[in-house]
Amino acid sequence: MDFIKKHPFVFSLSLLFLGILAVLVYFENYYFAVLPVALIVIYCSIYYPNETFLSIAFFTPLSINLEEFTDGRIGLFLPTEPMLFGLMLLTIIHQIRFNYIPKLTWRHPIVWAIGIYLLWVFMTSITSTHVGVSFKFLLMKLWFIIPVLLFGTVVFKNHKNITRFLWLFSVSMTIAIVYTLIRHWGYSFGEKEGHWVMSPLFKDHTIYGAIVAINLFFLLGLYLSKKHNPLTQVTLIILLTITLIGLYFSYTRGAWLSVVAALAVWLFIHYKVKFKYLLTIGISALLILFISWDKIQMELARNSAEHTTEQFDERLRSAANITSDASNLERLNRWSAAWEMFKERPVFGFGPATYAFEYAPYQDPEKLTIISTNFGNMGNAHSEYLGPLAEMGILGFISMMLIVIAIFSSAVTLYIRYPKEDKEIRTLILFMTLALVTYFFHGILNNYLDTDKAAVPVYAVCAAIIALSQKR
Repeated sequence: MDFIKKHPFVFSLSLLFLGILAVLVYFENYYFAVLPVALIVIYCSIYYPNETFLSIAFFTPLSINLEEFTDGRIGLFLPTEPMLFGLMLLTIIHQIRFNYIPKLTWRHPIVWAIGIYLLWVFMTSITSTHVGVSFKFLLMKLWFIIPVLLFGTVVFKNHKNITRFLWLFSVSMTIAIVYTLIRHWGYSFGEKEGHWVMSPLFKDHTIYGAIVAINLFFLLGLYLSKKHNPLTQVTLIILLTITLIGLYFSYTRGAWLSVVAALAVWLFIHYKVKFKYLLTIGISALLILFISWDKIQMELARNSAEHTTEQFDERLRSAANITSDASNLERLNRWSAAWEMFKERPVFGFGPATYAFEYAPYQDPEKLTIISTNFGNMGNAHSEYLGPLAEMGILGFISMMLIVIAIFSSAVTLYIRYPKEDKEIRTLILFMTLALVTYFFHGILNNYLDTDKAAVPVYAVCAAIIALSQKR
């Protein structure tokens, strides 16, 4: 009642919106029914921007792609993308009027690296074979990066908002995992059903597994960052247990391996292995891989473990099966096509987001699989690195690698130099970094930064790193 007395206009407007919404739904006019919700989102974004930003953390794992219900005609994640678009406009207006973003933010290596990437996306959109598709991709990148990365640095000036963001995202993601597990339980946790039971919250099990892995390290960071009261501690243990169960039943080998990779990175950081040694190991491994590729292929060919088994150890072995595993073979087919596309247009590529429209002629007939298609309806290059190589040429690949290098060099440096007295923040920095390790390792096999599910947590962690580097 107090709220009604203090805000009669808002209350009346809300009733009007609900009335319009009810009428539109009654007459099955669902598209226009979104309008009142959009107006409420705009209102909240203007008057409660920080709260709106944090609410995006909660809504992201639970967002639904309209593509699922419009036969692919409308690819929009609700409610997150309208909220992000509104925050993008608000951030731009505030920056023009008040110089809203701190100068230190613009000087940060992560912002520079992403800025170079966006500039090249713009340049290659002009030369694209599908100009409209490429500029739409650029706009989509902007409504992820501007509100989450740039506005996020302002929100995260108060480091308590970092903890709030992680809590909101983790609780919401756990709800999504519980929903998935309940559906999966109805099918006796079958492997085939495990590919789609997370729908409509997630498109398939691979992106679901990738975000579950991120969530695992968010929760570990929250749990280990400080001593909690008994209720909070039990809550976090329950959330961690559910997340581990969700990771196992995601049947996503890439997610499992990404967790192993993150734990390996944790050991390197913990034992303070110098970067030059890691670089030497990495270059040596690549040289050995290049020199011994034929022999490695022969060894892999002996592995006939299929990915359809539900046994954990056999599924891990199937990750190296390139003889009969259709998923692995199709991924190699996509990578081969991306490489051929790069050789065709090494400088500017075919244009951002054009891979699906262009890759068919570049497939090697000998590498086609039972799930191959020539109709451009089976997604992208299945790699966060080869995709830009094919679509934006060598500079596209380099710009993507610059982003990865800038993120991890900044994060590890921040962790090492951050005051040891502030154990809570140092621990959160470490586990947020490990969460990003899981994503960018998984990025070798898949790419999801064009979706809110991955873009929001990844860019939010980057924003937290930038904000914390300014607080020291």
